[in-house]
Amino acid sequence: MEPHRKLINSVDSCVDEALGGLVRASGGLSLMKGHRVVLRSDLDRLRGKVALLSGGGSGHEPAHGGYVGAGMLSAAVAGGVFASPPPASILAAILSLHNAGASGVLLIVKNYTGDRLNFGLAAEQARNHGVAVDMVIVAEDCAFDRPSKAGRRGLCGTIFIHKLAGAMAEEGCALDQVVSMLTDVLKGIGTLGVSLSPCSVPGCLPSFDLPPGDMELGLGIHGEPGIKRSKVASADEVVKTMIDHMTNPNSQSHLPLKPGDSVVLCVNNLGALSSLEMAVVTRAAIICLESRGLVVARVMSGSFMTSLEMAGLSLTFMRTKPEILRLFDAKTSAPAWPNVSSVCVSGRGFIKDPPDMSTRPQDDTYSEGPLSLVMRRTLERICSVLLEKQEELNSLDRAAGDGDCGNTHAQAAKAIQEWLQDHVVPGCPGQLLSVLAGLVQTKMGGSSGALYSLFLTAAAGHVTEGQSDAAAWASAVHAGTQAMRRYGGADPGDRTMLDALCPAVDELQKLTTAAPSGHMAVLQTAVQRADVGAEATRDLTAKAGRASYIAAERVNQPDPGAVAVAAIFKAVLEALKEQK
Repeated sequence: MEPHRKLINSVDSCVDEALGGLVRASGGLSLMKGHRVVLRSDLDRLRGKVALLSGGGSGHEPAHGGYVGAGMLSAAVAGGVFASPPPASILAAILSLHNAGASGVLLIVKNYTGDRLNFGLAAEQARNHGVAVDMVIVAEDCAFDRPSKAGRRGLCGTIFIHKLAGAMAEEGCALDQVVSMLTDVLKGIGTLGVSLSPCSVPGCLPSFDLPPGDMELGLGIHGEPGIKRSKVASADEVVKTMIDHMTNPNSQSHLPLKPGDSVVLCVNNLGALSSLEMAVVTRAAIICLESRGLVVARVMSGSFMTSLEMAGLSLTFMRTKPEILRLFDAKTSAPAWPNVSSVCVSGRGFIKDPPDMSTRPQDDTYSEGPLSLVMRRTLERICSVLLEKQEELNSLDRAAGDGDCGNTHAQAAKAIQEWLQDHVVPGCPGQLLSVLAGLVQTKMGGSSGALYSLFLTAAAGHVTEGQSDAAAWASAVHAGTQAMRRYGGADPGDRTMLDALCPAVDELQKLTTAAPSGHMAVLQTAVQRADVGAEATRDLTAKAGRASYIAAERVNQPDPGAVAVAAIFKAVLEALKEQK
């Protein structure tokens, strides 16, 4: 099996290039020449304050370089992928901070042997240079019931420590104050990871073998396997299993939590979960914690301390109180710290009622007017024509679409017929058009339902009871057509219903100037132009609508949408002739 493909330039250069990418993208960061050390650009701001240094192997991005900034780390030192950084680079970072005038340097170190040794060695060397140095070890892993002598691993809880220490340092607290506060806070932090896949170091095979459908509980962030393997369950079940394990009093590494306790929750993506999965898990974790009587004060959800491309996550809880929350909420310019809401998550009303949309034009009652009868007869004629043409439209549609154009038009026609049986036709044409728009939107379906509804909705405002002469109807159909073009994105010539509609509407514009005696002649010509336009779609290449996905030589029938429009215009003309 070949190693996982990775989008890098070379195995040897990827760490330095990744650090370069981080620093180039953020105005608040600088890179130390000759060392893998990310520094705050404004080191002069550290004068008289405690400086904070953390770091570790690469592959955990955005940790740790992403947490450098005012209110968090002063610097971060990176090793190779999953490898502890060298003491010389750690010392160079400590001395840079000391030389910037820091009152002391606090090293925040994850509990791995290599990190303890290398940071410890650099700390001893720095003391010989006269630097006030102290070290806090983060060991908050809840995986092992009986941790070995090496103790619990340092995982994503480390970034809570970066944040709290950073806020205290920014406020000018002394080194021993910061250390004693962190020591206390660390007793209330726990983390557990779960993964559905291994990860692989660039240039290497996957770190362990995990069959599809299995998951590993309690793994670390270096691809080392966990404590228990089981079948993948639902997100809710996985979260419950994790929280049960983390709070189980029979485990030496459990986090004691009791009802009424307030916690900060971190849902951390180990590298390859989608944002959708992360949000599902975040919801599950909040609900699970609340069901145990815990108050969830803050939530952060995202990629904070990853393990390359591992498809998994870790949950971290931190017991909290007002002073810790104040520090947690303090501002930081570190690029990887999220924009966390500073409102308590639990006990907040977060559901809003939708607006009342129950009144639909087709359900209202209207009063009849002088135009009611002619409009009713015209509509009845349109409906019967569309029902007659159902099979013809379907067969045209089978050539280039899904064969249901006749059915959708028939559905609209039946819905209108049913409505006509139980309702009076309003005397105001605009009200009738709004009713028809509502009916086709709900009953016709598909894109044609949306297009007709757009047409009718846009047209409705142009014809009222007092303003329903021929010119008003011309501007109404023009407005409807423009709406179809604007939202549908098609133009005449694209082999759609517009090829029948637009020529007819152009002709109807003559109604604005024609004498009343010439109105029927204009309508007659408009009907002919719609017919010619529909027939001409035989020879057009489809550029919009579903037919545009079909090979052009297979499409040699007229467009069914255009044929339907031409039929509607013809029905209107015939109905009006009969009224004369």
